[in-house]
Amino acid sequence: MIRLVLFDIDGTLIHTSGAGEKAFARVFANFFGVSDGTEKLKFAGRTDVGILREFFVHNAIAPSPENMEQFFEAYVFMLEHMLQTMPGGVHPGVSKWLHDLRALPQKPIVGLLTGNIRLGAEIKLRRFELWGQFETGAFADDAADRNEIAAIAKGRGEALLGSKLRGDEVLVIGDTPLDIACARYIGARVIAVGTGMYRPKDLLPLKPDWAVENLEQISARESCMS
Repeated sequence: MIRLVLFDIDGTLIHTSGAGEKAFARVFANFFGVSDGTEKLKFAGRTDVGILREFFVHNAIAPSPENMEQFFEAYVFMLEHMLQTMPGGVHPGVSKWLHDLRALPQKPIVGLLTGNIRLGAEIKLRRFELWGQFETGAFADDAADRNEIAAIAKGRGEALLGSKLRGDEVLVIGDTPLDIACARYIGARVIAVGTGMYRPKDLLPLKPDWAVENLEQISARESCMS
């Protein structure tokens, strides 16, 4: 039985028309003078901190705490602006899943496992009135590596439950190969959804427990009680 459910955000819970990537690009241009800063960077499934460090390396900018702080202060301001001006929404099945998880006889802890910094995650989810649905989470502030973030998220779930979790008592839901990889890193079960840039057929070779077009194709009860 699943006792902890961890959701990715971008491409899994919500779509934002690339607001985060566009906010990165705007800050790269405005504060670091690099107009094509995102062209060589891959965003899907990666952490904000990892992406920023790669940008600094590519452009011979010191990855100093001061530069990191300056970037993220500007980024969260720009992200909020982008989210207000660009189309976006909650992916199919997400709202029902969150409702159904709360209705299970033995309700699991519901949390976040995301490459967003915490404030970025909060801004995105508040935009779609989802932030209050989650009891815990781990973020790019906690670690630059997604596998480490997964381990931290599992540990925080254990702290709330007051007991250790076996891997098969944890369910990760995500839309990229890196979501599948970090789930396997902590021994968790995983649902791969095709609501991001990858289709289920692209994710099936990585052997998730389920690969579906969206969360309408699988029930919370089936996934958590089986």
